[in-house]
Amino acid sequence: MMENNSNSSSSNFISVYSSLPNPFEKSENDGSGTHKPLSLWPGIYHSPVTIALWETRSKIFEIMYDPLVDHPPQTHLLTKTPSQSRMTILYNFSSDFILREQYRDPWNEIRIGKLLEDLDALAGTISVKHCSDDDFTTRPLLLVTASVNRIVLKKPISVDSDLRISGSVIWVGWSSIEIQLDVSQASEGSAGSDSVALTANFIFVARDSKTRKAAPVNRLSPETETEKSLFQDAETRSKFRKTKREQRLKDCAKGEVDDRLAALLSEGRIFCDMPALADRNSILLRDTRLANSLICQPQQRNIHGRIFGGFLMHRAFELAFSTAYAFAGVRPSFLEVDHVDFLKPVDVGDFLRFKSCVLFTELEDPEHPLINVEVEAHVTRPELRSSEVSNTFYFTFTICREAKAEKNKIVIYNVVAATEEEARHILDRKDTKA
Repeated sequence: MMENNSNSSSSNFISVYSSLPNPFEKSENDGSGTHKPLSLWPGIYHSPVTIALWETRSKIFEIMYDPLVDHPPQTHLLTKTPSQSRMTILYNFSSDFILREQYRDPWNEIRIGKLLEDLDALAGTISVKHCSDDDFTTRPLLLVTASVNRIVLKKPISVDSDLRISGSVIWVGWSSIEIQLDVSQASEGSAGSDSVALTANFIFVARDSKTRKAAPVNRLSPETETEKSLFQDAETRSKFRKTKREQRLKDCAKGEVDDRLAALLSEGRIFCDMPALADRNSILLRDTRLANSLICQPQQRNIHGRIFGGFLMHRAFELAFSTAYAFAGVRPSFLEVDHVDFLKPVDVGDFLRFKSCVLFTELEDPEHPLINVEVEAHVTRPELRSSEVSNTFYFTFTICREAKAEKNKIVIYNVVAATEEEARHILDRKDTKA
């Protein structure tokens, strides 16, 4: 069930429990006996948070599901404040055993994959709130996750204490929107004050629901000093990303990466040509690979009928965790999602293959070695003999403190490239992360 905070509107504050109302029961509010179509409730198969978000925004989602394509697009852009899109979710872990079990991992911390799923769902709902013009005579925009800028875990998240996620739009471009989410939880021994445990930044782009072309979004007017600072920071990041892309293209054109490529490939050639003489503390990138595959099911779709981005992040994270675990030989500790690119949509029925590898390690600090894992999601169509990358995910792990205490000596290998393609890929990722 959902409870509303008395100090907030029902659409801005959601208190989540494990038991939620059946969306197909007769509505007590409008007295109607009409059952909502099943397609309006794809989130029902994911998590209590997703169900709650669908309930909260059900009216807008109904219009989005059956868009008024013959109606005109929104022509008058509104100016909204960050507070108008702000939403908060409360996980009642302390009082709800079933909810704790839904989110608990084997080490009594939160399942990061499920949390990523919820973050994507919340960011999408916030973007819908910001872009809505509350005019049901215009056709709504389609909002697509373009990328996840960064997700950083600042401290472990327990399932023994209540958890809160708050977020709002912090920046808009012409057709793009950046949403920042903060996950907070009371620290052990604190007197009720929450501290931020994780931060996440999602970027969405708007498309016209009829033409599928880029469409303008409502403007944003920051009010407080904090909101203005967040807006300016996001504006700077947007410009920096464009500048960095242009600089990488220029460097490649000038051949300035050749020396670095040669250095990366030198050890890899020894592995391939003289394996007995190779560095015992290094490993070929190809020997760190893991993979799995699945057929995308209707239960994993979003409101537009496409596969839910949060579900893809969930599956990618769990493969990345397994890859880091098999590589390190001890349980890894998640630090951040450095970047996620959503290149192509994934549809129900698609044959999806996840391929992972340890792209490189950072061993400057022996106490806190960093393991950088890449996961690519490929949409594979055997009947067409084609395979395309739909999503690319980058995760960073270190070694968990308990694992270090249990094992006297932990060796984290240096990863080396065997081909020029692998070497270029490693360099490109390091430059992007720098």
